[in-house]
Amino acid sequence: MKDEVKLTHTSALVLKVISGGCNYGFDIMERTGLQSGTVYPILRRLEESGLILAQWEPEAAQQLQRPQRRYYKLSRVGERTLAKAAQRYPLIQNLTAGEEKR
Repeated sequence: MKDEVKLTHTSALVLKVISGGCNYGFDIMERTGLQSGTVYPILRRLEESGLILAQWEPEAAQQLQRPQRRYYKLSRVGERTLAKAAQRYPLIQNLTAGEEKR
């Protein structure tokens, strides 16, 4: 992994919403307005770059009769990279992932 990872605007946007508490794919798509064909490849690249960590949820999904979710969170490198990306893309700072939208 390189010390400095350059992010696209959409990748920085995905990191930002993950940092704000959106932590699975559909939640990220809903918050950003991006399609699954955009979000999931970004998540895969961010994970491969070591910027996010991912983990499948336990068996609770079966009990709730829904597909199993993969939960994402920022790694320490991801947090530093997001801070640098916020300087490059200052408008992502205006995005909050809180419940006030819902």
